[in-house]
Amino acid sequence: MAVIRKTQNKLFMKYIFKISMLIVILSTIGCKSDKNKVTDHKEPIDDYSEKIDSLIAVTHPRFFNGIIQITKNGKTKYLKEFGYSDFENKIPISINDKFRIMSNSKQITAVLILKEVEKGRIDLQNPISEYLPNFEPNWADTITIHQLLNMSSGIISLEKPLLFEPGKGYRYSNPGYGLLGRILEKVTGKEYIQLANHMFKELGMNDSYCYELDTSNEGLINGYWLENGKLNLVEFDSMGFTKESWKDFIPAGGIISNAHDLNIWDTKLHNGEILNSVSHKEMVTPSNSGPHAAFDNDTIGYAYGLRIHNRHPVQHLGHGGRGFGFASIKFYIPEKDVDVIIWENIYARDNDWMAGDIVYHFENEIRKIVLNSSLSK
Repeated sequence: MAVIRKTQNKLFMKYIFKISMLIVILSTIGCKSDKNKVTDHKEPIDDYSEKIDSLIAVTHPRFFNGIIQITKNGKTKYLKEFGYSDFENKIPISINDKFRIMSNSKQITAVLILKEVEKGRIDLQNPISEYLPNFEPNWADTITIHQLLNMSSGIISLEKPLLFEPGKGYRYSNPGYGLLGRILEKVTGKEYIQLANHMFKELGMNDSYCYELDTSNEGLINGYWLENGKLNLVEFDSMGFTKESWKDFIPAGGIISNAHDLNIWDTKLHNGEILNSVSHKEMVTPSNSGPHAAFDNDTIGYAYGLRIHNRHPVQHLGHGGRGFGFASIKFYIPEKDVDVIIWENIYARDNDWMAGDIVYHFENEIRKIVLNSSLSK
């Protein structure tokens, strides 16, 4: 009996050993299978780079000369430089070059206003006269800060009657944003230039600053008019700005930056690092609507220094900027954390250039490519 039991025990131990080995083998196969699953999970196909490259190769209705930078979740997905920063000396354009961001300056001004709202120094529903009591136009008592921000003030000039009753229409207004700059100076006791430059420093935007007359304005590249295929250097000093008129223009379009800094701006602005959640929501919630060539002339929402394309299947927000030999568009897709910055140092003045179709031709087409690509899915 002892021998039989001993034999049975040996057989049982062999059985246990085989079962254990089988479990190990099955586990290994399972792990390999899991690894294969991870390996099979690939990045979305790049269905945009070749399309952008092909678009840029086209020279009709004009050629492209500038920078294109696209990021997603903080990672660069497309970054290319095309052409020259200085055509006369054939200096290639660089991602680090600084350019005039023109009307993209307006969102900087909007943020500065909202930061003062957070401090309790400004009420968006107060009229202009509350902060500029000596401002002469009789409409100063009827236009609110909110209406200056969302282009519903009706201001076409500080010396002319309003185009419509405040709050009852849409009119893009550089003078309105100039008044926001004056209001900021009144409530803070500081120059607009000081406020903006200090904020850039705090955010790590080391290549951004307000352009000033009669200073070196370090790193700013040339801007060019493009007419009938010919380039002409923009002589900014001959454009007739005085120190006072330029001071009023800075909050509307007088800021200098580059693609790297603008990416920092978009990332921090839309991830809660500049404004609190209430202010940010106010800034990106459309309260007016109007068309713009940089967004295919669609009539879309306007919030505070930002256009909100809420009629497109892929909601995106941003702004265009043009003038003095420069053109740009900057837009952000919140749901996908995609940031697109396109800028050029040429400004096409062929055909109906005021309409902007030729000015923003490449900007518009690239925007469509991105919105219909894997980047937005």
